[in-house]
Amino acid sequence: MRTKLRRNAIRLAAVTTAFGLPLALIPSAQADPGVSAVQSQLINSVTAPLVKNHLKALQNIANANNGTRAAGTKGHDASRDYVAGKLRKAGWNVTIQPFEFGYFTENSTASLARLSPNPRTYVPTEPGSSTLGEFATMTYSGSGDVTGTVQAVDVSLPPPPAPGSTSGCEAADFAGFTRGNIALVQRGTCSFEDKARNALNAGAAAVIVFNEGQPGRTDTVLGRLGGPGVNIPVVGTSFAIGSDLASTPNTVVRVKTDTTSETRLTHNVIADSRWGDPNKVVMLGAHLDSVDAGPGINDNGSGSAADLTVAEALGRIPTVNRLRFAWWSAEELGLLGSQHYVDTLTDAQRSKIKLYLNFDMVASPNYALKIYDGDDSDQTGAPAGPTGSAEIEKLFEKYFDTLRQPHNGTDFDGRSDYGPFIAVGIPSGGLFTGAEGIKTAEEARLFGGTAGKPYDGCYHQACDTIANINDKALALNTGAIATAAVVYAFSGKLPGSGAPAAAVPQKKALADVDHDGRVSR
Repeated sequence: MRTKLRRNAIRLAAVTTAFGLPLALIPSAQADPGVSAVQSQLINSVTAPLVKNHLKALQNIANANNGTRAAGTKGHDASRDYVAGKLRKAGWNVTIQPFEFGYFTENSTASLARLSPNPRTYVPTEPGSSTLGEFATMTYSGSGDVTGTVQAVDVSLPPPPAPGSTSGCEAADFAGFTRGNIALVQRGTCSFEDKARNALNAGAAAVIVFNEGQPGRTDTVLGRLGGPGVNIPVVGTSFAIGSDLASTPNTVVRVKTDTTSETRLTHNVIADSRWGDPNKVVMLGAHLDSVDAGPGINDNGSGSAADLTVAEALGRIPTVNRLRFAWWSAEELGLLGSQHYVDTLTDAQRSKIKLYLNFDMVASPNYALKIYDGDDSDQTGAPAGPTGSAEIEKLFEKYFDTLRQPHNGTDFDGRSDYGPFIAVGIPSGGLFTGAEGIKTAEEARLFGGTAGKPYDGCYHQACDTIANINDKALALNTGAIATAAVVYAFSGKLPGSGAPAAAVPQKKALADVDHDGRVSR
């Protein structure tokens, strides 16, 4: 792997020339005599084996902490301390940023069954599984084992042509609701939390939210509430099941959930360089937390470890612009760490961040080399990022093109930590190798691997271990991360410089979906 990366480093000289980088990112034998040995060896020093060493450390941390590094657990605290210790040793100014967040885990598999008439047991969505069942426990649902009569609340059957149901959105919807019944509400215009809290206040023993029924809104609702505090079971289900329950008088069901939903303390790790213009901050980030179900070595030990390796190489190198790295917590519960960070910045502090690069899952076993689509060149899905995002995309494209490596685009779909930065108009970009999505035949032709299978078959599962890492994808993306960090650290003109920061029209969409694709309304 080192030999291959050395050959690749020579090719990377073309990238440095194309972007005006005043460093020779090639072996010292070819370096310009006026460039220091430290600078000339920079890219070569950031290798996949070094990243793997950090991944092994994160795996060991998970092994010692019940197999998880989730925010709010000892496994995450140990991961935080490991990263912070390495950064301090490498010469960075390290800030540990605390914040409270809503911790949630599903302790055991939920159950939902119709007891009468016509008894039927519904297929659950298993904790830690990417396979969607006939119903799913909502994030931040309370625990309980409830049997009761289903009472529909202001549902619209058949559904209107366009989404717009207000079922359960107002306290008045529950006028005449029988305390102890199980509220059946329809997805619509307001948040699931609003529906659940109104039901709770009306005396409901549990809540079933079914999909609204229009095209694209018929499958099982995979949802989340806004945070802890709804102490009754809340589950989502499909339009077909919900409409059947609503249409059958005196239906009795049993709902059982077993969850932990509470407020806990966690921390972001922020590392600032001692060098460079503090008014021109180049920021790179990755989330450090895993899900409760597993150690999260690809998601997102891979991005965290790659960023850490790059940071170690750059910690004592004077740069033109100020470098800042971040390891976010509680990403898995809705980008909470990065959102907290952006929310706590003053306008002046925010204006100094000239770009943000995000690296989340960069070594998926059945990978595709995906670059965030900064210019919306595919004309589908999410719109372009803020001004300057297209330039970031082009840098990564140039990197892969120089190595004669195929690549494709991926949308800013709001499922990772670029979301809060895009929402305030900061140029953004990054790399991604795929999660639970299915690899296409064209991608198998370009990248190898298996078409028709997930990019990461262990996504959000206990098997996301050190064995779940593709070494080739890790090496290629590590080189790309190092290249981008150095290019922007020394660039006299950063992407989007001089353009007024403006939020893209995604902010609502970004806020309504989390990393796991769970929706809030």
